[in-house]
Amino acid sequence: MIKHLGGAVIPTGFDVPVEPLRRAAHYTGEPGCIAEARAFASQFLEQLRTEWCATADDRADGELLLMVSELVTNADQHSNGPYILELEGTDASVAVSVYDSSTALPRRYPKDPKRVGRHGLEIVHALACEVTVERVPVGKRVRAVFPLRREGDVGPEAS
Repeated sequence: MIKHLGGAVIPTGFDVPVEPLRRAAHYTGEPGCIAEARAFASQFLEQLRTEWCATADDRADGELLLMVSELVTNADQHSNGPYILELEGTDASVAVSVYDSSTALPRRYPKDPKRVGRHGLEIVHALACEVTVERVPVGKRVRAVFPLRREGDVGPEAS
């Protein structure tokens, strides 16, 4: 950051890029893993608010945990082995990545309110501003970027 005082340019020393907050957790697929992943994501979001002064709108907590639940549940149901939940956050968004051992890419089914089940990726796409799926050496990675504020939201700095 650079301040301009009376025409003079004074470097403040805060213009150094800062790395995003990153955390990862490993799950075995044992009962309770999905609840543990949700708790891990909740703690991460609180840490992001504290350390990054991230401002998230009212819907962020519930929707981020829903997205984590859907991604981890898919890994739990469709892979034969452990999976990794990786969270990377800034003051604007949280990227949720789930790595699992299956090479089968997830399918996004067309909207059908009469269908029972298989809505996970549909929900993730509705909540995320970006979703990518790629094969990696150990299987696949599904990554979804969750915005902490939706377009048109007013943060405290605009008040």
